[in-house]
Amino acid sequence: MEMLANGLIAIIDRIGENWTLALGGGLIGALFGAFAQQSRFCLRAATVEFSRGKIGEKVTIWLIVFTAAVAGTQALAALGLLATTEARQIASPQSLSGAALGGLLFGSGMVLARGCASRLLVLSATGNLRSLLSGLVFAVVAQASLRGFLSPVRETLARPLTTVSTGGNDLLVMTGLNTTQAASAGAIALILAVITATWSRAGAWRTFAAFLVGLMVPLAWLFTHTMRGIVFEPIQMNALTFTGPSADTLMLFLTPPGSMIDFEVGLVPGVFAGSFLAAWLTGQLKLQGFHDGASMRRYLLGAAMMGFGGMLAGGCAVGAGVTGASVFALTAWITLFSMWLSAGVTDWLIDRRYEEAAPATPPFGVPAAE
Repeated sequence: MEMLANGLIAIIDRIGENWTLALGGGLIGALFGAFAQQSRFCLRAATVEFSRGKIGEKVTIWLIVFTAAVAGTQALAALGLLATTEARQIASPQSLSGAALGGLLFGSGMVLARGCASRLLVLSATGNLRSLLSGLVFAVVAQASLRGFLSPVRETLARPLTTVSTGGNDLLVMTGLNTTQAASAGAIALILAVITATWSRAGAWRTFAAFLVGLMVPLAWLFTHTMRGIVFEPIQMNALTFTGPSADTLMLFLTPPGSMIDFEVGLVPGVFAGSFLAAWLTGQLKLQGFHDGASMRRYLLGAAMMGFGGMLAGGCAVGAGVTGASVFALTAWITLFSMWLSAGVTDWLIDRRYEEAAPATPPFGVPAAE
C-alpha cells in the first residue's frame, strides 16, 4: 500500500492530481475493455439466457465477474487496505425508490438495446455502429437526467423513499456480517462459478478473462481509495460505473479543456481503447449497422431508457450491479434484482413470444441470433 502511494505521489509531482486520476481511470478502463471484449461479458445476455431456463456460458461469465468483484473488494477491506464505508454508495444517502424504478427501466432498456451501457461501449470500439449511436443517446439522456430537463423527473421519482428511512445503505451492518465473512462467501461463490463455467464449456480463456474483468472493480476501488488519501482536493472514492462517466465524457467535449479531468472521465476512453486493441489483435473488428428503421427505433428507445434508468438508480449494470454490490450497498442489490426481473419480462414480451410464434419474422427487424 505504501509503495503504491509513493508511486502515485511521484506521478502526481510530474503531471498533477487530475491527470493522475485520469491516467489511472484510463489504464483500468483499458484493461476492463480488453478483457470484457474477449470474455463477451454482458448482463443482458446473462439475464436473457437465465430467463429462458438455461444456465450456460453467458450466465457463468457474468457470475465469475460478479463474484470476483465481490470477493476481491471484500478481501481488500478485510486486509485493511480499503474502507468500503467511504464509498459513495455507503457514505451518502441513496434512493430506494430510485433503485427499484431505475433498475426496472434499465433492465428493459438493455434488452431493447441488446446490451447494457458497458457492453455498448465495448462493442462500439469493435466497429458496431448500432452500439456507437445507442451509446451516444445513452450519454445524452444520462446528462439530461443528471443536470438537464429530465433532472426534475428523476428527483421526483427518487424522493419518496431513501436509505435515511432504513438507517443506512450498508447490508453488512444490517446483517451483522464482517468483511472477512463476506470475502469468504464471495470466494466460495467464485469457485462454484468457475466450476459451472467448466461444466458449461465457456472456455478457459473466456473464463480467465471474465475473472480479470471482475478484478478491475477492486483495483479501481484501491486506486481511488489510495488517491483519496494523498491528494489535496477531496475526491470521491469510486470504482467502475458508466452512467455518470458517459455523461461527463460527453460534456468534456463541450466544456473548456481540463475543467472536468478525473478518474471517471479517463475510464470511458480507456474502455474504448482497450476493447479496440483487443478486437484488432484478435481479428474481430467489423463494421455493423442497423438492419432497418424498426431495429433502429428499438435500439435508441432502449438506450434512452438505460440513460434515465441508470441515473435514477445511481448506477448501470456495472456501476450498481457489480461495483455497488461489491461493497454490499442495499440499493445496488435492489437495482440488480430489478434489472434481472425486468430484463426477463421484456425478453418474454418482446422477443421470445415472437420467436416462438414466427421465428422467420423477428420483432423490430432484429435477428434472434444477433
